[in-house]
Amino acid sequence: MDKTSFIGLILGIIAIGVGMVLKGVSPAALINPGALLIIFVGTAASVCIAFPMSTIKQVPALFKILFTEAKHGNTIHNVIGTFTNWADLTRREGVLSLESEIDQVSDPFLASGLQLVVDGKSPDFIRDVMLEKIDAMEERHQKGIQVFSQAGTYAPTLGVLGAVIGLIAALGNLNDIDVLGHAISAAFIATLFGIFSGYVLWHPFANKLREKSKDEVKLKQIMIEGILSITNGESAQVVKDKLSSYLSQKELAKLNQEDDYATEETA
Repeated sequence: MDKTSFIGLILGIIAIGVGMVLKGVSPAALINPGALLIIFVGTAASVCIAFPMSTIKQVPALFKILFTEAKHGNTIHNVIGTFTNWADLTRREGVLSLESEIDQVSDPFLASGLQLVVDGKSPDFIRDVMLEKIDAMEERHQKGIQVFSQAGTYAPTLGVLGAVIGLIAALGNLNDIDVLGHAISAAFIATLFGIFSGYVLWHPFANKLREKSKDEVKLKQIMIEGILSITNGESAQVVKDKLSSYLSQKELAKLNQEDDYATEETA
């Protein structure tokens, strides 16, 4: 579970609800079916028009990505540890010893890279093929990011449209001050929903997907360097040092601490 997505969503709802109360507005004013229809259904309609069905079908999977963390086995620390072990294995038993490891790898990208190594492909060929896969992955990710980014652009504008519709209704009741005031208040609820969904939901969701994409690309690049290091017959320590260069000082210190703890446990 990605806690930050849940925390951000809850904080956003609390901010609006408590803020309304502090401003003297009843949260019951948010119960406006017309405004909800215009903003959320209207945004969904705009996105459907803007993107092909093949992209729209990915939206449920994108929400899952937003609210879940990467699998435990796909962390940088685990990948570095795995390649360190493989480097030691290949130095002792040769590259073909990796063939038995391929079936145990859950990541298709990593498994395909290992298969290329076992097949005896050159380092340049392996790098080119795997970089092409990363480029294709980034392109797929960008399509998902654009869905939420565009939704964040459409929603506030639809909020203005909702306000205009509400004001048209209000102008039809100029003779009744009480009804007029209520109608004007209700008109701006659509604007509130539009701005809230655009800048608290859709644009932040797009940014979260962008950050997750960057993290995945970084992990894939580490995998490529690890595979090439093994192909070149580098030692386990050299592989570890090379892959650790992708880590920040804080992450590197954590990795060294974990290694020291593992060494103490083994002793």
